[in-house]
Amino acid sequence: MSEDRITTGSSNGLSEIERTETEVVTRASRRSFSVNYKKRICDQADACTRSGDLGALLRREGLHSSTLRRWRLQRDEGILGGLSRRGPKRVEETEHKRELAQKQKRIDQLEKKLERAEMIIDVQKKVSVLLGVSLSESEDLI
Repeated sequence: MSEDRITTGSSNGLSEIERTETEVVTRASRRSFSVNYKKRICDQADACTRSGDLGALLRREGLHSSTLRRWRLQRDEGILGGLSRRGPKRVEETEHKRELAQKQKRIDQLEKKLERAEMIIDVQKKVSVLLGVSLSESEDLI
């Protein structure tokens, strides 16, 4: 790519077209940080006591305060090392969660079925009282 500029610096007062080359920069890549670096920055941030020290640390390292906050939360939860690697979650965890969700769904279905059965039994009892029909002892236990 080139950029044209018009300059009027000649002795006869005529303008000249000056051509300058502009540099095309390659696309920036996302920064990645090691676990040790994250821990070191969190420790340094915790050591900041005076006003402005934390801001100076973040500017020097080129970090945002939200990044530091996220690293501190990860460190406090003990998962700082586990979240430093991107990619799919482990298979065992997802299978366990899927199985748990299936079982919870089945439990919900059975609870609804039980509620319906209890309502039917209540209606049967009320109808028997209205009609004056006595229920046998084995039916009372249900």
